[in-house]
Amino acid sequence: MNHPIVALVGMCGSGKSVVTEFFTAEGYTSIHFGGVTQAELRRRGMAVCEANERSIREELRREMGLGAYAIILYPEILEASKKGPVVLDGLYSWSELKYLRERLGDRLTVVAVVTGAGTRRARLATRTVRPLTAAEMDSRDTSEIENLEKGGPIAAADYYLTNEGTLEELRAQYDGLKANF
Repeated sequence: MNHPIVALVGMCGSGKSVVTEFFTAEGYTSIHFGGVTQAELRRRGMAVCEANERSIREELRREMGLGAYAIILYPEILEASKKGPVVLDGLYSWSELKYLRERLGDRLTVVAVVTGAGTRRARLATRTVRPLTAAEMDSRDTSEIENLEKGGPIAAADYYLTNEGTLEELRAQYDGLKANF
């Protein structure tokens, strides 16, 4: 049986990983698009930092096209979806979305986690895993919008979660949304 696939999109620090945890707690298998970058950094023996992550993200997409991460992860997505529902944490580009929509059709639902820049700056400055300064976030936002087509999937999402408040408020929005899957 082929189960549903939910792709989470949003800017860095919007809360995609938190929403991913909501899905995985309900039995979804998580596939993290950023894991491709992390694996490549490990393979090359490079330090995990914003500059190296950006370099890898952009290099892979220069070499394989802007749909690179979807192409790389598609076999894993397909295999996981045979066993149960899947949540994709961090689909980036319009090309990735088009690639997956062409292959998965109505099985793919896109949920955008939307958070204002000020809130994201504050959260990113204090997060324990891969924190970013305000300047690093702004630079990353610009790079992802201009170089990686990140705005398209956010604009074309099927559903939106606004993450400006508490974890409980985000959870309540998620609870109201999950009946759609």
